[in-house]
Amino acid sequence: MNDVDYEVLSARLKVLAHPERLRILDALRREPECVCHLEALLGKPQPYVSQQLRFLREAGVICDQKQGQNVFYRVCDPEVSAWLEALLGRVDGRSMQRHEVVTACACPKCASVNLSLAA
Repeated sequence: MNDVDYEVLSARLKVLAHPERLRILDALRREPECVCHLEALLGKPQPYVSQQLRFLREAGVICDQKQGQNVFYRVCDPEVSAWLEALLGRVDGRSMQRHEVVTACACPKCASVNLSLAA
């Protein structure tokens, strides 16, 4: 007898069946990111990115970690990580694309670059 819960599996697959959520997950499986970097990567406004992140967080696919005033998101579901690797290939250690420094962002990634640019 098959122990697969098709309703649960279908709901989990629906989480992945959105192109922008897939792009977000592809970025987050590589390294934790804050909203400002995801905005730059997607070319989408903050409310849209936050809405997609909320959807993924409520589905239990991503987790967030607060660092000072910034929140960094990462994939925390090992089953989804395995699915992403099967669908998108192995992560080779590189970011998806070089993020432009967001000068208004005070996250540690931007702050360190902003300090070196000011020097």
